Order: sequence, then structure tokens, then C-alpha cells
Amino acid sequence: MTHRNAQPRVDESAYIAPTAVLCGDVTVGAHSRVLFGAVLTAEGGPVVIGANCIIMEQAVIRGVPRHPVRVGDNVLIGPHAHLTGCVVEGDARIATGAMLFNGARLGATAEVEFGAVVHVNTVVPPGMAVPMGWFAGGDPAELIPPSDWDRIRELMGPLDYPGTVFGVSHGPGGDSAMPDIARRYARSLAMHRYDEVYDGAQDSGTRL
Repeated sequence: MTHRNAQPRVDESAYIAPTAVLCGDVTVGAHSRVLFGAVLTAEGGPVVIGANCIIMEQAVIRGVPRHPVRVGDNVLIGPHAHLTGCVVEGDARIATGAMLFNGARLGATAEVEFGAVVHVNTVVPPGMAVPMGWFAGGDPAELIPPSDWDRIRELMGPLDYPGTVFGVSHGPGGDSAMPDIARRYARSLAMHRYDEVYDGAQDSGTRL
């Protein structure tokens, strides 16, 4: 898809499955594979995938204006994983259903296990493993089991999810920020009305 006047760029040695979607300023490096149903979308920020990366079925990778996505070489991203506005250094593994949010950084050889969450503005040091279903928050990341909700809430506050992701804060008196968030997000996504579908296989070498 062409989005915001940008088209994906795919190395001729890469493979993009016929039901995957690449939208806008997306770059896929040599010998990487984007499998069925995966979505790589540049929503105002680029998405750059390195060499020899595997992006498996139904994964979603989203670049946003203040937080582009950069994935280093030799990275495996499992099915149904969700990455927004984050940096993943080389030789890392992100398992099925794991989530990395805006401003997060995953160090080289680090791992995020099944269903784990790396919160906004969190740095996972090289070689660290975030256990299955656990929460990682802070710089450097503190690893919290899902049962310790009080500690998770303590970490989440200073990391500022609404401000980092949507650029908003809670209204006066603790009013919900959702009306403002929804309006802002709807305006930014309206740019998709001008997207165009093109056959990238003709000019970017999407086949083996």
C-alpha cells in the first residue's frame, strides 16, 4: 500500500506472503520473510526490518510519528506479536502474543516470551528474558509477575502511557482522556482514505 506518498521497499531476496500487508514507509531487508496475515504499517513513522528476520503470521508492526520501528538483523517475531514504535536490536526473539510499546528498546539477544508485555519507554538490557506473561517496565526494565498488579501500576504511572502513545493526559478531576484520544487517533488514521494498492512484486522483488 502507498500511504502518505511513501511505498514499501523490499529487498529482492525477501519473501512477502500474498496475504501480508506492507503500508507506507516500510523497508524489508535481505532474506527476511513476512508471513501470512502479518501487517507492517508506517503510521507517520517508518518501519525498518533488517536482514534474515522472520515475521510470522498475524504479527502487527506499527511505526508512529515520534517512534519509528527499527528491527535489527536475525530477529524472530512470533505469531500475533504486536510491536509499536519500538527498537529491537539484533539476534532477539519475540514470542507469540508478546507486546512491545512506544519508546521501548529490546537489547541484542534479549527475549520476550509468550504473552509478555514490554511497556512504553522501557529498556530491556541485552540478553535479558522477559518471562511468559510477565510485565517489563522502566529503564532498565524491572520484571514483574502478572499477579503483582500493585507494583505494575506503580511502574506504569511514571512511564506515562497516554502521554507517550497519544500525547494526552487525564482531564481535570480525573476525567477520562478517551474522547480526546479517539478524536486525535481518528484524525491521524483518516490519511488512509488516500492510500493506494499497487503490485509491489513488479518493482520491489518480493519473491524468492
